[in-house]
Amino acid sequence: MYCVKCGVKLADTEKICPLCDTVVYHPDLKQDDVPPIYPEGRIPRPQKNSKAFCGLVLILYLIPTLICFFADLRRDDEISWFGLALGGLIVGYVMFALPLWFKKPNPVIFTPCNFAAIALYLFYINFATGGNWFLSFALPVTGAVALIVCAIVTLTYYLNRGRLYIFGGGIMAFGALMLLIEFLVDITFKVDFIGWSFYPLIALMLIGGALIYLGINRTARELMERKLFF
Repeated sequence: MYCVKCGVKLADTEKICPLCDTVVYHPDLKQDDVPPIYPEGRIPRPQKNSKAFCGLVLILYLIPTLICFFADLRRDDEISWFGLALGGLIVGYVMFALPLWFKKPNPVIFTPCNFAAIALYLFYINFATGGNWFLSFALPVTGAVALIVCAIVTLTYYLNRGRLYIFGGGIMAFGALMLLIEFLVDITFKVDFIGWSFYPLIALMLIGGALIYLGINRTARELMERKLFF
């Protein structure tokens, strides 16, 4: 059927034209009792990830695992580099696929788990290659990055305000981390100090300070929002 005023095509359940608000039927005519095509008060919700999908993702991770295993075993009839590939796949699964098994994965919990998996993987690489850089370099750097990222994730997850302060402070913390990284590189790998860390330190400090300034100055923040169409 069509609207008598504007001619738009209507569904059988339409009582008023959505375009011109004209009554569809004559008051003396009885309209069929048909469920409306757009239920009132009901917002469609996206379906959650099912266990079947999570199982499919697990199978997709098992495929490269088996391929790497047989490829390594066929080369010289012994396992050599398969552990490195398996560790990388496990880290990827923990970071991207493991949260799919939960209805509401909490990033405050999964973020430390991700860094724990990364630290264990680096420990295995250090052990498998006979290195001595894990305790003096990899563990402190991974732990420092984990503390900064976990702090940012926790604050943004539980606080509804102050995002500019949080991200600004986090960026400045990463700038200070550059000094620690260069210091640990010099100690662990016996290289000369050249001061490369000062360049990212200055850049990240300026960026973080700019975000904090925008958080303090409302006029400047609103101006940037208009300029960047936020």
